[in-house]
Order: sequence, then C-alpha cells, then structure tokens
Amino acid sequence: MINVEITRNSGENALGVLRRFSRKVQSAGVIPRMRSIRFSGRKQSHYKVKQKALKRIARHSAMAELIKLGKAPAQTERSARK
Repeated sequence: MINVEITRNSGENALGVLRRFSRKVQSAGVIPRMRSIRFSGRKQSHYKVKQKALKRIARHSAMAELIKLGKAPAQTERSARK
C-alpha cells in the first residue's frame, strides 16, 4: 500500500498544501488502484453460483409449501407495498 504524506512548508497556505497533495496522489496512482479494487470483485466459481441458486430454489419451494399449508402469510410486507 502506497501512502502519500505531505508536510506543510513555512509560509504555505492551505490551498497550496491541498494542491500539492492532490498532485502527489495523482502521480502515485492511488485513485485508479483504489477504484479498481472497489469496482472489480472476484467472480464466484461455477460451483458457488450453482449452490447459491439451489439454496434459493429450496427456500422458495419451502416457503410456497408453508403458504399452501396456511402456516405463513401469503403476502410479505415488502410485496404489499407495491
């Protein structure tokens, strides 16, 4: 991890320090690296995607069964707002 450190010189105003800091951050490439980390995550493996889908299908079918038996409400609070 590259950290950028700027110390204020004597007689330098806050705007100059900020400008110098921005230039140093830009030249160090901190912002593009942080954006790449933030917006590109690892893709899940095919197995993980499949397991997640199977779990979702099982939950859906279990809830449908409970609704048919009358043990769960037919509409959730979220779908009632639509």
